Amino acid sequence: MAQDKESAPLLKELLNAKVLAHIGRVAAQVHPAFDQRAYLAMACEGLDELSIMQRMSRAADSLRAHLPADYPRALKAVRRMAPLLPGGFADMVLPEFVGRHGLDHFELSLEALHELTPYSSAEFALRPFIAQDPDAVLAVAARWAEDDNEHVRRLASEGTRPRLPWARRLPLLVAEPQRTRPILEKLKVDPSDYVRRSVANHLNDISKDHPDWVLALLEGWPTQQAETKWIAKHALRNLIKAGHPRALQLVGATLGAKVQLASFEVSPTALRLGQTLQLDATLVSTARQPQRLVIDYAIHYVKKNGDSSRKVFKLRTLELDGQAEVTLSKRQTIADFTTRTHYAGRHQVELLINGLTVAHGHFDLKKPAA
Repeated sequence: MAQDKESAPLLKELLNAKVLAHIGRVAAQVHPAFDQRAYLAMACEGLDELSIMQRMSRAADSLRAHLPADYPRALKAVRRMAPLLPGGFADMVLPEFVGRHGLDHFELSLEALHELTPYSSAEFALRPFIAQDPDAVLAVAARWAEDDNEHVRRLASEGTRPRLPWARRLPLLVAEPQRTRPILEKLKVDPSDYVRRSVANHLNDISKDHPDWVLALLEGWPTQQAETKWIAKHALRNLIKAGHPRALQLVGATLGAKVQLASFEVSPTALRLGQTLQLDATLVSTARQPQRLVIDYAIHYVKKNGDSSRKVFKLRTLELDGQAEVTLSKRQTIADFTTRTHYAGRHQVELLINGLTVAHGHFDLKKPAA
């Protein structure tokens, strides 16, 4: 059973007082005049009320207040701290320092982000520099896309994503996707899964505003290559779920699939939070030739106000031979977690083949027992 929301560790606790104190000790190690006590008092003020991103910004500001007033000297200390920290959000405080306080030292700060990103991640810190001088930063990012280090290549894509989650929105890149094309072109056959995932997410961001632009780009890419094929599949995931014909065609799905639904069952039809939903379907091909099928399912989650919100999930992608039959099963635990709270009521379920709904079902979620 999923962990209760009350007992699950909060994301913000990844930057708790203990971690912040460790950052302070490392700062004092590289800069002996650093006032650890004053830094920690500032970093921890009102800590319980701060989100993870607010804690990261507060820690960066606290470092700035207690490192040398001269930014280049302070940055030198920050760069020396990176290999001494444990990684994760602790190390991300260092790029945040650069993003919040380094705009007046543009080239020096971008050089620092290049150095710091392998220790954690610098995509959030890059955004203020893009907002200040997009042409200059995009030119640098295009060079980063050819770097030997996969973390730097990923930063070139991730830092310039138009709709990067949790990050500052960049309206210019949302409106003009062609600005990041040189970066994406250089990464379209990248050998690193870490980098390719970022490229796919970058393109998925763009597809929300410019689907035809993304489709045209991918239609010109070598999607017969394994690396680029993977990028295309993941970049188009929302368009595929929506049944977009060009997107389906790009991943090889058969348009107008010839399939007969032999059975579709949603069970149990009544359950409580924490119990498992079972989906079973049997499909029979009515075609003579093999067909590539993208099979998904959607749940219409009941919202607090009684309306519903549709969420599409991947089930399976397969090649179905002519006249062949296939049986599919899926189990999903219905439990609350960080991004979804469930409410009692009737939840509609759909089975989709190549983006088209072919069957309906439902389950009733009961209120938790008193």
